[in-house]
Amino acid sequence: MAARAGTSQPVISAYEHGHRDPSYDTLRRIVEAGGERLQLDSVPLGPDLPPAVDPEEHARRLLDVLSLSDAIPARRRSAELKAPRMVSTWRP
Repeated sequence: MAARAGTSQPVISAYEHGHRDPSYDTLRRIVEAGGERLQLDSVPLGPDLPPAVDPEEHARRLLDVLSLSDAIPARRRSAELKAPRMVSTWRP
């Protein structure tokens, strides 16, 4: 499937284990490699949040969302390399 999606198996594995996030285009290719089509739909938010009345309100809402996303702590990556140590026993 990785070859059909135009990527490598280690990259697919990283997506599967949550170590990386695919771009929209990559996700679309992976879904298509699996024999499906990716479709995104936009639906109204409902009565909880009425539509923005003007571009300024829309911009304020977007800034609120971006501020909230900045407040979420980043996932820390381990400083350790999680791979077996390779030791050469070759001597000249």
